[in-house]
Amino acid sequence: MTHDRLDLVSKLYQPSGWPRVLEAATGAPSRAPLVVDLDPTTFCDLACPECISGKLLNQGRFTPERLGALAEELVALSVRAVVLIGGGEPLAHRGTRRVLRILGEAGLAVGVVTNGTMIRQSLPELAQYATWVRVSVDAGTAGTYGVFRPDRKGRSVFDKVIGNMRLLAAEKKGALGYSFLVMSRREPDGRTVTNHHEVLQAAELAHDIGCDYFETKAMFDDDHHIVQVPEGMLESVDRQLAGAAGLESDSFQLVNSSTLTSLRSHTGPIQPKDYHRCRVAELRTLITPSGVYVCSYHRGNPLARIGDAVTDDLADIWKDSDRGIIDPSRDCRFHCARHRSNLELEHIDRKGGEAPLAQDYDPFI
Repeated sequence: MTHDRLDLVSKLYQPSGWPRVLEAATGAPSRAPLVVDLDPTTFCDLACPECISGKLLNQGRFTPERLGALAEELVALSVRAVVLIGGGEPLAHRGTRRVLRILGEAGLAVGVVTNGTMIRQSLPELAQYATWVRVSVDAGTAGTYGVFRPDRKGRSVFDKVIGNMRLLAAEKKGALGYSFLVMSRREPDGRTVTNHHEVLQAAELAHDIGCDYFETKAMFDDDHHIVQVPEGMLESVDRQLAGAAGLESDSFQLVNSSTLTSLRSHTGPIQPKDYHRCRVAELRTLITPSGVYVCSYHRGNPLARIGDAVTDDLADIWKDSDRGIIDPSRDCRFHCARHRSNLELEHIDRKGGEAPLAQDYDPFI
């Protein structure tokens, strides 16, 4: 049986997570999160103009020793999946290789979101232990890559990234994804530069590299609202994706994020919510060098900070913190990928919950 990797509602019904899902559904504090997003570092070697975390870069770090200890604490808490992400570039921290080993050997699922420039240095661990690696490429050519994802000297490292992806594709045990964020920018001279015309070319390249999936996404602004795009741009993306559909097979998928679906349905940048507690916050959390936060959408928000993982044990932070400090009806009016999961958790609470699925298939709820 195949499952949609982005069907977050169905993932709630997996048997190993079901006890904690039932806890969260009641609105009660959970014993521990099921999934943790972990920013190993706030450093990044690229200088992307549209970076949503740009204001949070180069602010604090975990020592390699503390990062390894954090990995051990995640294992002890019975976390089921960890996403190494940023913030900064997770593979830029020299302790990340050890984290991959600790988590992988303990049987946790590990996802890695990376810009791909440093895959080679961590290739053995990524190939062996990563459940999936998603590379943010956002282009199909070196020229366009250089416009949207330049390094700190303004150069394009596109060829290096694609070469690294080919290395990983040849050795990986898990899945490899090619991520394409549809972007446009008004330049000071009045020109508009965009990458949307390279979706098909990028999908073909992803297929040629040996990726398992190609994901297309819409842009967020600094407040996590989806950036609306001209109708013609969206139609162009859809035409290219239709052209790429012939590439699909059991080993290569086209994945549409919920953000792109939101653009197609013209739902606008505001996603109203009529509930006051995020039940998903009992199942997922974000750990960064600047603090532990209720969720990744609130990375760097002092009002959503629930602890300091640089100095404190994760079990103590979880036991002592109030994940209800964020009110979704007030604080989360942006598009949240887990809004439907919250609605489903409310539904589970009301009706007592259906029987879970027969077996686990993807712990990244």
